Amino acid sequence: MPAELLLASQNPGKLDEMKALIAGLPFRVLGPRDVGIAEAPEETGTTFLENAILKALYYAGRSGRLTVADDSGLSVDALDGGPGLFSSRFGGLGASDDDRNHLLLRKLADVPRDRRTARFTSAVAVAQGSDALFTVQETVDGLIADEPRGDNGFGYDPLFFYPPFGRTFGELPREEKDRVSHRGKAFARLRAFLAGLRPSS
Repeated sequence: MPAELLLASQNPGKLDEMKALIAGLPFRVLGPRDVGIAEAPEETGTTFLENAILKALYYAGRSGRLTVADDSGLSVDALDGGPGLFSSRFGGLGASDDDRNHLLLRKLADVPRDRRTARFTSAVAVAQGSDALFTVQETVDGLIADEPRGDNGFGYDPLFFYPPFGRTFGELPREEKDRVSHRGKAFARLRAFLAGLRPSS
């Protein structure tokens, strides 16, 4: 029986992406609800990495399992780095991805293309018990498009235009996005770490 690995996200889109990014490793992959955890910790960190560690330790402590957590967000230069740490709460509790995207477009309505620079950040932490075993952070730079484009991905992907490919992340097949995205790059390094572990069942 393979060792169990908990992916600590209550966001279905992020959880699916995380599962795809570690596919093929010798673990039985679980989400929080698979182990009866429906709550998420309060994200009190001042950086993405602090929040990733906080979440990894919370879920590892609750579940007793090796745990991977990601904290990620979109930072827009014209908004002084916002929404940043508050990307998932942009627009308030209950706001959908579409709500957040339309709010972002409204805030950037008068901002010209060359000033719509932005970056995605993904910080990833691995914890077991009360110990953080591994951390990594990666970014990807792009621009905020003037309208949502593409139905792939989730969150702000339809607005995040990646100049080298000439498309938004919402227009990219998952395999192309994973090669260059913040989370794809962070999870490539995570995979190398996990592959070096000797899981015990």
